[in-house]
Amino acid sequence: MRIETSAGPADVEVDMPGEPRFLLLLTHGSGGGVEAKDILAVRDSAVDLGAVVARVMQPYRVAGRRAPGSADKQDAAWLEIVAELRDRYPVGPLVQGGRSNGARVACRTAVAAGARGVLALSFPLHPPGKPEKTRREELLATGDIEVVVVNGAKDPFGVPEAADAAQVGVIPGQPHSFRTGFGLIVEIVEPWLRRWSGQD
Repeated sequence: MRIETSAGPADVEVDMPGEPRFLLLLTHGSGGGVEAKDILAVRDSAVDLGAVVARVMQPYRVAGRRAPGSADKQDAAWLEIVAELRDRYPVGPLVQGGRSNGARVACRTAVAAGARGVLALSFPLHPPGKPEKTRREELLATGDIEVVVVNGAKDPFGVPEAADAAQVGVIPGQPHSFRTGFGLIVEIVEPWLRRWSGQD
């Protein structure tokens, strides 16, 4: 489906479970798309657990750009997308997440979106080689909302501290864009998703 926002149209792919229990929104990294293997692995696990999974291609990517531009505009558009999807699928709790830049958006907007949980795949803690330019405050912007982080052990963007999230999973040997370890990602994420499904 296509959702109009103040930043332009967003494209959304929705996967429906047999018995909807909660809504999970996932989005991409800055230059990527919603077909990333880690996003698809989470999607498959979540649908099996009763999630309505909406994979969101943000307006700047629909427009063909690789960089998201203004964080304020990106976040405003994201909240418009959330509101539209919440109206269409008013089922159970809302959980949102994404990989890399998408994880940053999910963290920054979690409180305003009314999310109950955030999944941060490859959260980019700092630019490569610049640990002093930390984005830790974005991760902590979620307040009391539970955040699960999954990063590669060799991610040049850094790995968040365990104390800064409800759970930090580290995939051995993996860089910022996971090449393998998708089964391990699911092992980390599935018990947490199961809780939102009410099956735990």
